[in-house]
Amino acid sequence: MASSTSSPSLHLHNVFVYGSLLADEVVHVLLNRIPPSSPAILNGYHRFSIKGRVYPAILPVDSKKVAGKVITGITDLELDILDTFEDVEYLRRTVEISLPDKSEKLFADTYVWGNKDDPNLYGDWDFEEWKQLHMKDFLEMTKGFMEELEQPESKTRVATYESFFQQD
Repeated sequence: MASSTSSPSLHLHNVFVYGSLLADEVVHVLLNRIPPSSPAILNGYHRFSIKGRVYPAILPVDSKKVAGKVITGITDLELDILDTFEDVEYLRRTVEISLPDKSEKLFADTYVWGNKDDPNLYGDWDFEEWKQLHMKDFLEMTKGFMEELEQPESKTRVATYESFFQQD
């Protein structure tokens, strides 16, 4: 079986992140490395809090913008891990982002909330607040997710999340 990772034409991805993946610690648990990243802005979207969840959702909203960062040099395998982590609640979309310090725009994958009419979306989501209140538990959940992922019968990330956070 030929491995695609040794191929010189390896396609690397840019991924725009705006929630728990803003934390290098979470990215490191998932990818076993911290890829290069830089601040980025996604115009025409809003970052919502989700009732009953500690992570946010984004949806298209005119005249709004989401500050996040773009992670660069993501391999196909790493993108598969991120897809699995974001699970069925999100749809991976290609969006155009801008870098604050440059006029250049670039394309990146990002994860958009799947249910645009979700009644559980509200307000704004705050990364600093998340770091203080939820990051420690979220990191533990993410480690559990990665251990599960290595099992032949792995649970979905939503199932891992729900089993981890239901003890509250």
